[in-house]
Amino acid sequence: MLSRIDLRGREPSVGELRNRLPRAGMDVEHALSAVRPVLDDVAERGVPAALEHTERFDGVRPEGVRIPSGELRRALDELDPEVRKALEVSAERARRVHADQRREDVTTEVAAGGTVTERWVPVSRVGLYAPGGLAAYPSSVVMNVVPAQAAGVESLVVCSPPQAEFGGRPHPTTLAAAALLGVDEVWAVGGAQAVGLLAFGGSDTDGTPLRPVDMVTGPGNVYVTAAKRRLRNVIGIDAEAGPTEIAILADDTADPAHVAADLISQAEHDTLAASVLVTPSEELAGAVDEQLRERVPATRHAERIRTALTGQQSGCVLVDSLSEGIRVVDAYAAEHLEIQTEDSSSVAARVRNAGAIFVGPYAPVSLGDYCAGSNHVLPTGGCARHSSGLSVQSFLRGIHVVDYTRQALHEVADQVVALADAEDLPAHGEAVTARFA
Repeated sequence: MLSRIDLRGREPSVGELRNRLPRAGMDVEHALSAVRPVLDDVAERGVPAALEHTERFDGVRPEGVRIPSGELRRALDELDPEVRKALEVSAERARRVHADQRREDVTTEVAAGGTVTERWVPVSRVGLYAPGGLAAYPSSVVMNVVPAQAAGVESLVVCSPPQAEFGGRPHPTTLAAAALLGVDEVWAVGGAQAVGLLAFGGSDTDGTPLRPVDMVTGPGNVYVTAAKRRLRNVIGIDAEAGPTEIAILADDTADPAHVAADLISQAEHDTLAASVLVTPSEELAGAVDEQLRERVPATRHAERIRTALTGQQSGCVLVDSLSEGIRVVDAYAAEHLEIQTEDSSSVAARVRNAGAIFVGPYAPVSLGDYCAGSNHVLPTGGCARHSSGLSVQSFLRGIHVVDYTRQALHEVADQVVALADAEDLPAHGEAVTARFA
């Protein structure tokens, strides 16, 4: 079922690997032309524009944008007890992990009387996007809200697309997750118009103010991504999320049933989801293919999964050795990387590029999606080479506070003047010497 890329007997460069490895295509530039008029309209007309575009794209028009707090509490009260328990476990573990990510202010004395303090200040107001297309994602509410709360963000609003089957409200499990986490502001709006309304704000249909945010985080489709790119000069964003992806580095000690199940689990998300196996074992590759042929037809979303697994973004990469496999997965820089090898911990320690690494046979990606305590909002499309997943740091800004006495400034005045003159900016130097005239 998986196409094969055979790299045995050669050692391609990193550039060649980036070109040859399977990758989902996502034309954000093309989507920009579609979202630009939507964003301009929302900027000009606010809520009426957002509701009109929601009706156009989602086939439903809510009476208003903000969900009454009573409906949030009711959704939580009516939530299946097993789902509530699962969300509580997910949130509790995420809180423990993210609490350890908090940063302390640090003051450095660079001279007698001269200090620089790195002060960490949370973003004031954040919009958290929870997708609602092919499925509801209450787990994304957890993954966005918990680190923002741990960072000390004062004001949070969750956005999720309205659903016709729920009377123009977001999925009730999404509402319940927000209520469970103490978020009392949820907007029934999705897509590019949601990002626009978060950026520009407006007045709800009953006159309630909808305050703009400083930052928008959370995954979404290509139009959400395009809107985030378009408005980066207005709001901060976490990342431009692409289709989800999993890479599995496995040798002949791996269980092919485990590998196949994990490849299928990511393919279940979307027809563009990427599932990539990297292995030096042709025998394992064949056994995984056999497992896929047996398992895929038995899944609930068989057609979606088959499309993803047979697409250009998925495949099996054969390599000469585990060392070469590490080179391949580092070049690929997967959103999720599983290591299913002998001595998987030492192999995982050699990997440099991945959004998150799942070590050994008992750490599947789906554990990280829900209850590992890690965050599942991760860099895609190879961005793990330079970017991190969502964390407490995503919601913090480092501010340098410079505090010098007269004597401390005098000691370095000549150096400031010298550098200012070297850059032909004499007024910079004069701003210092004027204090000692």
